[in-house]
Amino acid sequence: MTNRGVSLKDFVKTGESTADVTVKLRNRGADAYKKDLYGDYITVEQRISSDGSRSYKLKNKSGQLVSNKKEELISVLDHFNIQLDNPVSILSQEMSKQFLHSKNETDKYKFFMKATLLEQMKRDYIHIKHTETITRQQVERQEECLKDLKQEFLQKKERYESLSSFSDLKETLENLKKKMAWCLVRDKEQSIQQLKEEIRKEEKNKHEDNLKLCQSKLVQTEKRLQIIKKRTDSLREEQKSLREDHLNFKQQAKITNKAHKEQELVYFRALNKLKQTEREQSLLQEKINKAKASERLNNSGETKRSKQQATLGDLKEQLAELQRKCLQLNEDIKKKHQALLKGKEEWDKLRVEAKSVQFAYESKLKRKNQLLASRSNKLKRFGDHVPDLIAAINDACAAGHFIKKPIGPIGACISLKDPTLAVSVECCLRSFMKAFCCDNYKDESVLQGLMSRFYPKGNRPQIIVSPFSDKLYNVHGRKACHPDYLTVLDTITATTSVIINCLVDMRGIETILVIKEKDKARRIMQKGRPPKNCREAFTAEGDQVFPNRYYTSEFSMAKYLSGDIETEINLLESELENLKAQLSRFQLQANSVTEDILSMENILNSTIKTLKKTQASENQVKAAISELETASEEQSDDLNSLEEVAQENQQKIEVEKQAVQEAKAELDKQRNTSEEADSNYSSVRDKIDQLLEEIEPLKDEQLKLETECVKHERNLKLLEKKLKTHEDNVQAMNSALSEKEQELQENVEKAKQISPERQHVTCSTKSIDTEITRLKKKLKVYESNHGEQEQVIREYAEALSLYKEKTNQVRDLRRFIDRLNNIMSDRQNRYKIMRRSLSVRCKLYFNNFLIKMNCCGAMIFDHNNETLSISVKPPGRDKDGASDMRSLSGGERSFSTVCFMLSLWEITESPFRCLDEFDVYMDMHNRRICLDLLLELSERQHLRQFIFITPLNTSNLPKTALIKIHHLRDPEREDGHTRDKAI
Repeated sequence: MTNRGVSLKDFVKTGESTADVTVKLRNRGADAYKKDLYGDYITVEQRISSDGSRSYKLKNKSGQLVSNKKEELISVLDHFNIQLDNPVSILSQEMSKQFLHSKNETDKYKFFMKATLLEQMKRDYIHIKHTETITRQQVERQEECLKDLKQEFLQKKERYESLSSFSDLKETLENLKKKMAWCLVRDKEQSIQQLKEEIRKEEKNKHEDNLKLCQSKLVQTEKRLQIIKKRTDSLREEQKSLREDHLNFKQQAKITNKAHKEQELVYFRALNKLKQTEREQSLLQEKINKAKASERLNNSGETKRSKQQATLGDLKEQLAELQRKCLQLNEDIKKKHQALLKGKEEWDKLRVEAKSVQFAYESKLKRKNQLLASRSNKLKRFGDHVPDLIAAINDACAAGHFIKKPIGPIGACISLKDPTLAVSVECCLRSFMKAFCCDNYKDESVLQGLMSRFYPKGNRPQIIVSPFSDKLYNVHGRKACHPDYLTVLDTITATTSVIINCLVDMRGIETILVIKEKDKARRIMQKGRPPKNCREAFTAEGDQVFPNRYYTSEFSMAKYLSGDIETEINLLESELENLKAQLSRFQLQANSVTEDILSMENILNSTIKTLKKTQASENQVKAAISELETASEEQSDDLNSLEEVAQENQQKIEVEKQAVQEAKAELDKQRNTSEEADSNYSSVRDKIDQLLEEIEPLKDEQLKLETECVKHERNLKLLEKKLKTHEDNVQAMNSALSEKEQELQENVEKAKQISPERQHVTCSTKSIDTEITRLKKKLKVYESNHGEQEQVIREYAEALSLYKEKTNQVRDLRRFIDRLNNIMSDRQNRYKIMRRSLSVRCKLYFNNFLIKMNCCGAMIFDHNNETLSISVKPPGRDKDGASDMRSLSGGERSFSTVCFMLSLWEITESPFRCLDEFDVYMDMHNRRICLDLLLELSERQHLRQFIFITPLNTSNLPKTALIKIHHLRDPEREDGHTRDKAI
């Protein structure tokens, strides 16, 4: 509707794959469309893909899919009389612009014809008239052809009447055909008799006797084989039962052997336990003897104990001193570790700053190299690969790969009128300086392929796709206005209009002012109302100024548009020297910090080693203290308790000796059981071996008999096959005999149809066939001279039928053309009456709308010359005479045009009325009057839906239930700024 998109895919948001548009149509009342299927609402969903394709979905009130075909949507539009292509029904922004600025009377008349659909009726009538003329010419050609067809018909009729008969030759031919039929019957009877004799010979063969002999031999061999098999099966059954016993005895022997081994383990375990107890008893007895000896030396023992107590006290004091030393060393390690961490943090900070300075140094060095290279090639400023890319583009264009050669980079195609504004212009355009322009998406894909050779993925220059035009955009109406300052558009010049148009579309440079002083920029943009159509401004330093915010530039000098390369190179060299000095200073500081870190690490490691040695000494003292305390406890053992333990161990020894004797008895019992199970297992295994020796000869005999049976069976099958072949042969011969007898019967019937009486024929079939062929050739020669009788009759009948058919068609077409001519004359008269009626109604409505502004005017329709002139007299100029639209002011002309459009609304039928930015060229007074007229018309025609799109303020509209105001969100822009637009 806004004509902003070149194609459907332009409506898909950048970064998205699809765009969805949903429209809900009311479906109520007597004129509802398929009410039982759709319900009260019809929802139309259109999905637009990024490749330009689209699909439709029509859903009912509950959201269920009813159809996805475009034909169904067209039927809905026709049912509700929704005229999408009618400019009065939906007036787009571009059509509205042409409509307002048009001064041609012919254009106004065409607009009237298109809005009232009279233009479509006129085209239909012209098409019908053209079709009538073509049909009339075809009828005249058919009448000429009809004369030739009549002449051909008369010739066929003459041949038909002069056709002579040659019945004698045909009669002779018919007699020969009769003889031929009965001759064939005679040959068939002879072949049947010969086949009967062959059947009698075949039935005398003796295949059945050989088959019976072979069957008797096979039966005898099978009987002997059955006897051998029964004996073998009985032995195998016995062997099977013995195998089951063999498995059982084997399992039993395994279980008894396992129990015997387990009992051996129990016996040896009990025996070892007894020996262990006896050893403990002997050790305990030795301890008792030592205790008794120590009692004798009691006095000397007390002296030794006192010495041990003194040594224990000294060791505890030494332990306390070592523990205090460990605590002091831990505190020192903690402090040294913190100092080391601070040193490492300082080193990391120096490393980050050095990296930042190194990055700035490399960036400026790269910029210096680009400037040095740009002395000979200006394109080097935009990147090292740009000259190679431009060369590749030129080669591809010469090879015909581009429809239109791409243009770029944009920064290389523009120049400044004022060189001091280079920084501000570069800050305004930013990434567009390195962008390329393409005319279409095919050229874009080719250019992307060329860029992939020189740039990594995701780092290539931007490509802008917009149709190339040799004419500059007319931006007079939307250009930022200020008497003292210029826009960015006014500060640059380009090598082609494509660059300027592209920057207008993508950056809006016609709405951006360049204000050199910061204070003036702030005062103009922020301390008052910004200039008309101005949305932002840039200072000479590149600062960006908005009505509600201010951004400082990151750049101090121009990179691409600077004209003094040598000055910039000298400046970069001085900056590189400063950065190099900073790097040297950072390197010295980093070396000093590194030395301090190494010194602190050595001291810390030495302290840790001292701590470990102190902890080892502490552990040794603790071990000595523990040993002295344990020795004193052992000396304090009671002699009585040792004697009680010795007595208990003696009783335990007696119990374990009894357990050893019981385990020995059980082991002997398990050994006997195991030997018995092994004996049973050996006897069963011997019986199985004996049965195997008996079965082997029987197997050989059985194999021999089975081989003999197979041989007899094979012979039997061969004999059965021969017998079956013999029977099939006899059956086939009998079938052939019956078929031949049937064929004989059919031949007899056919012969009787040709000749009821049997012909006595003595000659052969070949001689009769030769005579028939001769007669046919003779008849053919005769027919070639005079024509075949049936063909002549058929051609005559076809020529007569075709002549009558064509005569009737020409007569009917002549009647239809005459009737169509009368109908079209009546239709054209009615069309003229309707056109005159609509034009009169349009004049009346136009005058009524002008009266509301205290104006008067006239509309003059010239239907013969197809012109429409409109004259308007503004208030206060009644005495000046009639005035045309060119003498009116912009607001008066806009208001008059709106009145003309409203008068067209009154005489057209459509449920929708859409206007896009109709009031952008009006002043507030005329806009107020136009809005009142539109609202009054919408209230009067409340059954229609009105949609008005405007970027202006709508707060002064009345608050009623019939008016709904929707405000759209600010559109997303690449530079992060938006324009205010309300609907």
